[in-house]
Amino acid sequence: MPADRRPPAIFLMGPTASGKTALACALAERFPLELVSVDSALVYRGLDVGAAKPDRETLARHPHRLIDIRDPTEAYSAAGFRTDALAAMRDITAAGRVPLLVGGTSLYFHALERGLSELPSADPALRAELAAEAARLGWPALHARLARLDPAAAVRIKPGDAQRIQRALEVIELSGRTLSEQQGGARERLPWRVLKLALVPGDRGALHQRIARRFDIMLEQGFLAEAARLRALPGWDADLPAMRAVGYRQAWPFLDGRVDRGTFRDTAIFATRQLAKRQITWLRSELDARWLDADAVDVAQPAETALRLFLAGWKGDAAVLFPETKR
Repeated sequence: MPADRRPPAIFLMGPTASGKTALACALAERFPLELVSVDSALVYRGLDVGAAKPDRETLARHPHRLIDIRDPTEAYSAAGFRTDALAAMRDITAAGRVPLLVGGTSLYFHALERGLSELPSADPALRAELAAEAARLGWPALHARLARLDPAAAVRIKPGDAQRIQRALEVIELSGRTLSEQQGGARERLPWRVLKLALVPGDRGALHQRIARRFDIMLEQGFLAEAARLRALPGWDADLPAMRAVGYRQAWPFLDGRVDRGTFRDTAIFATRQLAKRQITWLRSELDARWLDADAVDVAQPAETALRLFLAGWKGDAAVLFPETKR
């Protein structure tokens, strides 16, 4: 079998609050890597505290591409991410370095590696019509309609996932074909060899504690003031993709005065735990990923070992692979 001549790339994946950013930065200190964010909230300017965006000092030392590239009132899609990520990866590879893509947005990783179907563009009028139907009948009723039209999609999409139900029904209405049909078929091969690292805590209870602790720190750092600033933006809408990010979505009822602070905190932490659960479930389907225990005392060591083996022979130059200092 001929050698795989594609250049190397790293996917560092994991649930929220697992320590992905810290590990990515530690690896970038040791290897000739450049970081690319794979996070659907971090693309937006102004979503800082509540999205756990790396702080200025971290970004100054370890720049992440695809952070702060859109205003929160702008749309951004998995297709847009794939275009931007491929361009970033090409630049990094051309500079003789290795792209390390770090984040927890499974849809973005999936789109990057496997490609996307050419689905019809969004239709604002049709979306408004579906939203009005949902307001009258409820999203579970529209999910039931989806189950009749596209049973496979309905299995994947939860009855309360308004955004994905709306999109699936929109695709059927605009194209006459189901979302499941159009997401099948061949995909473009990613022109990089990929090492997948999954950073997952071995103790689910410890992860839950980490999520709660991190959220309380966010509150101390001014998360609610940040949410209020976002809410005051011209064009703000609670249904914008940026505003549906976990934590922010739970803040709007509190800022409306419809729930108290304790309820807001509890629902936001619970939603974050559910997000982590979905991310871990997805990672289990990535059968070629190497799992790392986020609770290990020195999790960087097995990650470094995996990188050394993966990069062995790249350019045939050990000094390039393992520089004494970060270039």
